[in-house]
Amino acid sequence: MAVSKQQKVEILNELVAKFKVAKSIGFATTSTMTVEEFAGLRKNLREVDASYTLGKKTLMRKALKEALNIDYDLSNLEGQIGAVCSNGDAIVWLSKVNDLVKSTKWKKINWAASIFEWEFKNLEETIVIAGLPSRETLLSRLVGSMMSPLSGMARFFDAAAKEVEAQWKEKVGQLEAKKED
Repeated sequence: MAVSKQQKVEILNELVAKFKVAKSIGFATTSTMTVEEFAGLRKNLREVDASYTLGKKTLMRKALKEALNIDYDLSNLEGQIGAVCSNGDAIVWLSKVNDLVKSTKWKKINWAASIFEWEFKNLEETIVIAGLPSRETLLSRLVGSMMSPLSGMARFFDAAAKEVEAQWKEKVGQLEAKKED
């Protein structure tokens, strides 16, 4: 079905608005994806405050130029092109799309490029960024690393308390040392 000039203007305005407020944008080429797979992808992206929009390559290029002053020729990419715009965490949406890319073994959806921290990233850089863990994951790893020494000390004191109870003593100083060969 042909898209009228007025519909193209509306789509362009919508893309420009999304690109201007997005913290990061990813472009993916798709082929042979079913409606059910698109619906699942969009649902997963909504959970992390991101959206997936399919559009004509010329409209995407014009929207990029108008919104961010980035001129990138999308016409050499095969298949349909989709833009993932993230309004929340700049990385977490990448893992959602990356999971689908890996599960389809690069056959139905592929990375094309991205705009991360207001800089254009090519395919190789996009793949590296997509492999990064989210902010929440990094923060939880940091907290786990900081808690490790405290956890070790707590386990030591717990073991000492159990040893005191096992020998029927009232104080740690009353424990008898075990001689090992």
